[in-house]
Amino acid sequence: MGVRDQILLLLEEGEGNWVSTEALCKRITVTRSSLSKYISLLKKDGYRIESSRRRGYLLQEASDLLVPRRIREGLGTRVFGRKEILYFTETDSTNIRAKDIAARGASEGTIVLSEKQTKGRGRKARNWFSPPRDGIYLSLILRPKIAPREAPRITLLTAVAIAETLLSMSGLEIAIKWPNDILANGKKLAGILTEMSTKGERINYVVAGLGLNVHTPRFPDEIQGKATSILMETGKQFPRVALAQEYLKWHEDYYEVLQSIGFEPIRRRWKELANIVGQRVTVETIDTEYSGEVQDIDNDGALILKDKTGRSHRIIFGDVTLR
Repeated sequence: MGVRDQILLLLEEGEGNWVSTEALCKRITVTRSSLSKYISLLKKDGYRIESSRRRGYLLQEASDLLVPRRIREGLGTRVFGRKEILYFTETDSTNIRAKDIAARGASEGTIVLSEKQTKGRGRKARNWFSPPRDGIYLSLILRPKIAPREAPRITLLTAVAIAETLLSMSGLEIAIKWPNDILANGKKLAGILTEMSTKGERINYVVAGLGLNVHTPRFPDEIQGKATSILMETGKQFPRVALAQEYLKWHEDYYEVLQSIGFEPIRRRWKELANIVGQRVTVETIDTEYSGEVQDIDNDGALILKDKTGRSHRIIFGDVTLR
C-alpha cells in the first residue's frame, strides 16, 4: 500500500477526530515535510482534510470512503471480504492489481478496491470511466472448482448479483444485457470484466471485476447518453459502502449456489432479469456478425441464436444490439 493510502487509512481510523502530525509520521515513517506534500495531493484529489499546526489533521466526510474497516463493519458474508481487502485511493485498474496478487497466491474472497482508476477497463480493451469517489471499482478473486469452458458462468453470476443489489437498494428497474452489462432505462449503469488464469484443464483463479456508476453526475461526451449512474436515475445519493456490502453478500450467496447446486438456478434468474429469449438481435463478435432470434442461454452461459436460415449458433462472447 502506498504512502497516500496509508495516510488516508490512518485519518479515516480517527473517526472524525484529529490525528497528530507526530503520530502520522511515526506510523508511516515519513518526515513532516513529506507528510505535508502527501496531504496536499489528497486535498487536490478532493478529500476534505483540515490542517492545524497544533492538532494535526482531520479527515472530514469520511463515511463513504471504501476503506477496509468500513467494508467489514456489518458485512454479511462468510468468506468474501473477511480476509484481505487491498485498498487504493488511486490505481490503474483493480483487475490488474487483483490478477497480480492472485498469481502470488491470494486467497479466494480477497477484494481489491480503489476510489479512482486511471486505466479502468471494460471488454475489448475499452476504457471504463472511473472518476474519484463517484463509483465502486471492485475486483473479487475467486478459485472456482469448474472447468475453464464453464468460466462464462461467473460473468452471468456476477451480473445477477449486482442486479439483485440494485433491485433491493435503489428501486430502479434493472435489466441485464448479455453478457456483462447492467442497464437502467436502457443506459449502462454497471459493467463486468471477468478474467481468468488456467493450469491445464483447471482454473487457477478468476477475477470478477465490477464498475458501478454511483454518484457520477456527468459522463464524457463520447458516452454521454449511453451511460448513467444511480444519482442520475434517482436524484439521490446512495452510500457506496452499503452498496458494496450488499453486492458482496449477493455474490457470495449465488457463488455458493453454483458450487453446491449448480448453474441452473443462476441461469434461470439471469433469464428473468435479462428478458432476452425470443428477442431478435444482432451480435458482433471479434470476426463475425450474427443476426437472428435468441433461443436460450445454455448451461455454460453461451448465447444460442437462430439465424433466418434456421441455423443455430452458439456464441460465447460478443456485443448485442436489439433489433
